[in-house]
Amino acid sequence: MQRRYAEVDVFTAAPYRGNPLAVVVDGDGLPSDEMQRFANWTNLSETTFLLPPRTNDADYRVRIFTPYGELPFAGHPTLGSCSVWLDSGGSPRADSTVVQECGAGLITLRLDGDRPAFAAPPMIRTGDVEDETIAQLARALRLPVDEIVATQWIDNGPGWVGVLLADAATALSVRPDGAAIGSLKIGLASPHPAGSEFAIEVRAFFPTGSGVAEDPVTGSLNASLAQWLCGTGRLTPPYVARQGTALGRDGRIHVSTTTDAGGEHTFWIAGDVATCVSGNVEL
Repeated sequence: MQRRYAEVDVFTAAPYRGNPLAVVVDGDGLPSDEMQRFANWTNLSETTFLLPPRTNDADYRVRIFTPYGELPFAGHPTLGSCSVWLDSGGSPRADSTVVQECGAGLITLRLDGDRPAFAAPPMIRTGDVEDETIAQLARALRLPVDEIVATQWIDNGPGWVGVLLADAATALSVRPDGAAIGSLKIGLASPHPAGSEFAIEVRAFFPTGSGVAEDPVTGSLNASLAQWLCGTGRLTPPYVARQGTALGRDGRIHVSTTTDAGGEHTFWIAGDVATCVSGNVEL
């Protein structure tokens, strides 16, 4: 069966500089094993399938697959899927707001011009990192422990541990030891000099055997980094983070915040989406 299909580049306005995503627009009726087989074939970090929502509170439903399994939520697939859904004729129920249903529940997206933004999900684990894990982080990053400025658990689902270094140059010089990473998922952040276009440089490292040693641009990580670094006064929104530099990419993550009447802050993670491939796929 012919199904509408797109490949988009997320967190970049210029194709082939961000993080790619495959999207099957007409995913209804596909069994889970076929979705997984196709995601394994595309061999991208994520492939998504758009489906009718199961609740009247959502505009569409998405299932997100890596080559090896399904994810309840991920940042760049959320932005890319929303963009493809809109480009394919999707019409949101509310002006300037899209509600996505996924394994993690309902995700609100805000439309800031042509740039979608998702609301950062709550963290499920936070707090101090154990001394033993800090020592492991230093070994994994091949750095002396005293070059690590701060650490914190910043897990909003994937399992991130946040590491702050003194400057962007240090972050870009890191050549991690894959064996020492073990099961950690490391989110590295380092400030750019004052007056720079970017507030921080971000890198994301995954365990050996996960299929992706370093992620080009990572929405979920930037969401939890924003909550940590802004919450501790190290960053002030709005700001732009850069990621993917060490991989020859040029990802731009736009972070902003809103405050409701009760004083509750919501962080918004936005990125441009560039269409690289569009057409049909046999599934």
